[in-house]
Amino acid sequence: MARRVVITGMGIWSCLGTDLETVRQALYEGKSGIGLDEERLAYGYRSGLTGMVPKPVLTKKDLDRHIRAGMSEEAEYAFMAARQALKGAKVDADYLTENEVGCIFGNDSSAKPVVESARIMDEKHDTAMLGYGLVFQSMNSTVNMNLSTIFRLRGVNFTISAACASGSHAVGIGYMLIKQGLQDMVLCGGAQETNYYSMASFDALRTFSIRMDEPAKASRPFDKDRDGLVPSGGAAALVLEDYDHAVARGAEILCEVAGYGFSSNGGGISQPDNVGCVTAMARALNDAGLTPDDVDYINAHATSTPQGDMFEAKALRQMFGGTRAWISSTKSMTGHECWMAGASELVYSILMMKNSFVAPNINLEQPDEYAEGLKLARQTVDTPLDVILSNSFGFGGTNSALVIRKLAKP
Repeated sequence: MARRVVITGMGIWSCLGTDLETVRQALYEGKSGIGLDEERLAYGYRSGLTGMVPKPVLTKKDLDRHIRAGMSEEAEYAFMAARQALKGAKVDADYLTENEVGCIFGNDSSAKPVVESARIMDEKHDTAMLGYGLVFQSMNSTVNMNLSTIFRLRGVNFTISAACASGSHAVGIGYMLIKQGLQDMVLCGGAQETNYYSMASFDALRTFSIRMDEPAKASRPFDKDRDGLVPSGGAAALVLEDYDHAVARGAEILCEVAGYGFSSNGGGISQPDNVGCVTAMARALNDAGLTPDDVDYINAHATSTPQGDMFEAKALRQMFGGTRAWISSTKSMTGHECWMAGASELVYSILMMKNSFVAPNINLEQPDEYAEGLKLARQTVDTPLDVILSNSFGFGGTNSALVIRKLAKP
C-alpha cells in the first residue's frame, strides 16, 4: 500500500515576514510586502517594483566562514527557512546524524555570482582571482548542495528547475518518494534570489507592473486594470514525512499532502494554457481521491499578468464554477516569488488552514470578464479549511498542483 505523507515542519523567509507568526498576521490583514527599489531604476529597469525581502545576517555563530563563502543569496534564504522548518518538526542534529533525510528544492537561477565572476575576469583576466566560493554560488544546485552540507543530509539530493513551478514540483516529487517508500523524510522547498541582476531579463520582456506611484497596489491578480506582475523572492521550506514515521517519533502533524498533479502545455515557451491547468488540477484531485466539490480554498497561481490570469480563470471556471471553493492569489500581497512560489504558497495555505481563514486577493477592484463568477475573496474570510488546492505554472508550459488536507483519522 502507498504510504501517507504529512508535513511536520515549515519555515519562511519572505517579503511578508521572516517567521511564521508575522507572515500569518500579514496574510490575515491583507498586508502588502511590495515596495520600490531605486537601485533597479538606476541600473536601467523599466520597473523598480519588487517584494522587499530582508537579507539574512549570517555570522560565524550561525555558520563557518568557509561554508558562508559558498552560499548564494538564495541559499542563505533557504538556510533560514530550513532551520525554522527543522526546528518546528523537532528534528535536531542528532536525528540528522542517525537517520537518512533527503533534500529537494526548487531553484532556477543564480545570477549574481555569474555576473560577479564575469566582471572579475573582465578586469583581472586571471581565474585565480575568482576564489573558491563563486563556483558553489553560481551552480543551479547551490541551494541543495549547501543545505545538504550544512545539515549533513544523506538522502535524496537534487534541484528541481521548472521555472515558476519549481517549488511546487519539489514538494510533489518529495511526496512521491515518501509515498512509494523510498524515503521517510525529505526537506523540500523553493528559493528565489532578489538581487537586481536576476530579474533584468524579465523586465526586458515588459512583464512587470509599472504602477510605481502606489507599490502596494501594483500586484492585482484577476483585476481588470492589472498591468503586470511584481517580482519577489526569498525561500520556503517544508519537512515532508511518512505518517507512521511521524507518529512514531511524536511529531506534530500540520497537515497531510493528499495529491500532486502535473502537466505540460506543449505550446509556446511563454504561452499559458487553460487545458494544461485543468489537467494538473484534475490529476492532483484524482490522486487525492477528491472532487472539485471537496475543495474549500484554492491558492491561485495568478501573477497579475493579463494573459496568465485569464487562462487560469478559464480553467478555474471550468473546474470550480458553481462550487463552494474560495479563491485568492496571495501574490497580490507578495508579488511573484518565482522559483519559491509553489513552496511559499503552500506555507501560506497551511497557515490559513491552521488558523481557519482565507487570505484576501487584495487590489481586486473589478474582476475582468474571465474572472467574473469565480468565488474570489476580496477581504479576509473567516472559515474552516479542510481541503486546499495550490496551483503553480511556469515558462515552458510546466504546470503543478498540490492538494493538502487536515489530517484525517487512519
